[in-house]
Amino acid sequence: MSEPPKLNEEKVVVQQKKKRELPDAYVILFGILVIAALLTYIIPAGAFERETADNGISVIVPNSYETIDQQPASLIAIFRSIQEGMIGGAPLIFLVLIIGGTFRVIESTGAIDTLIMKTIHKTKNKEWLLIIIVATLFSVFGGLGIIVNAVIAFIPIGIILARAMKMDAIVGVSIIYLGAYAGFAIGFLDPLTTGFAQQIAQLPLFSGIGLRMVIYITVLAGTLAYVLWYANRVKKNPENSILGENRFPKLDEKSMEAVSSVLTSTHKLVIALLVIGIGTYVYGVFQLNWSTNEMAAIFIMIAAGTAILSKMGANKMVSEFMNGAKAVVYGALIIGMARSIVVILENGMVLDTVVHGMAIMLEPFSSTMGAIAMLIGNGLFNLIVSSGSGQAAIVMPIMTPLADIMDIPRQVVVQAYTMGDGFTNIITPLSGVLMANLAIAGIPWTKWIKFAIPLVLIWYVIGIIFIVIAMMINWGPM
Repeated sequence: MSEPPKLNEEKVVVQQKKKRELPDAYVILFGILVIAALLTYIIPAGAFERETADNGISVIVPNSYETIDQQPASLIAIFRSIQEGMIGGAPLIFLVLIIGGTFRVIESTGAIDTLIMKTIHKTKNKEWLLIIIVATLFSVFGGLGIIVNAVIAFIPIGIILARAMKMDAIVGVSIIYLGAYAGFAIGFLDPLTTGFAQQIAQLPLFSGIGLRMVIYITVLAGTLAYVLWYANRVKKNPENSILGENRFPKLDEKSMEAVSSVLTSTHKLVIALLVIGIGTYVYGVFQLNWSTNEMAAIFIMIAAGTAILSKMGANKMVSEFMNGAKAVVYGALIIGMARSIVVILENGMVLDTVVHGMAIMLEPFSSTMGAIAMLIGNGLFNLIVSSGSGQAAIVMPIMTPLADIMDIPRQVVVQAYTMGDGFTNIITPLSGVLMANLAIAGIPWTKWIKFAIPLVLIWYVIGIIFIVIAMMINWGPM
């Protein structure tokens, strides 16, 4: 007599789970892609004239905007843009696959788990110190512009670290990703954002670094305080995790308690190889103009070297590498999916119209309010174009002469651009790097937004305060 009610109860539970199920990241991005395609029918098409800068990047010629014939996206163009996005994002997509494979090879030796456990034992009951050290290190790399896209490679380490500290995947991503982007958002020595923007604004390279470093330290401090606050809440009570009961969606349930904290000679050699490899890449970026292709080559060399040092054999290395690459395919391909949205907007010739509209809206503002509006406007535009150098090429040629008219120092405009570009990077679903990080960690974008929005607001408060200060001191080249 009691069986039918039980079956009905199970059916209700299944239905409730289906109702609560959040849309997949690809579903979200495809929805945005369709909206972008519809916008090509609504927003007037237009274009600025462009000229090639000294570094080979095409930049806008101010006051050259003209409307052109509407170029709406057809049905086939919507789906073709996905393929074009994958092709355009190929260097980064394959870099993610190679890094994923390489780290699986390294992880199979036990070197990373052992190093993490050894570090945690060294900082027993001082997890906050470990979080500060790791996040600060990545923020320096982010400020130098050397680990912005490559941050994806280190997310697995952050996740393992957070699990060992009994926190959640959000903390793991935050330690690495938010650490790096706290530095990238200021870009105190980033040649592709600050350097390129200063070149367009005709300012001395990396001038104004004094105040820029103060802004960086303040933003980093705010970031660390927020991450530590959340990590401490989860540590004290796992139910406080935004992810709910499944705090590590993409990790198996193996216990870190069983992992030894004693590094063997093989572990030390493998870790040394990884450090030397990354150090070589950093040197190559600054001295040899290396890019993602060279980074991919370095990681392939690290994988092969790890196999030799650990004597795992060629077939075993290939097997581990492929398993690692498979694990990040979802995150890698999402880079291309995010890029497809920009492809639709570019082919529809509406991005220049958006920039032209921003410039018109800014004209009535006073100097200080205009500078703040530039910060906010760049942040909103970054929701569409999340490429740092790409955004600089589009907005800086417009904002620079506009700033002169509004009596805003050009150094302030550069900082408004870098912070506007950097602050919203951590929430825009059009960022391939963000979506790849979340996919690797198994964190739904909707859950991440709940965590990240308060931090973005903190960043903007800091940014606005420093924009006002910069206007008060008439921030020049320095």
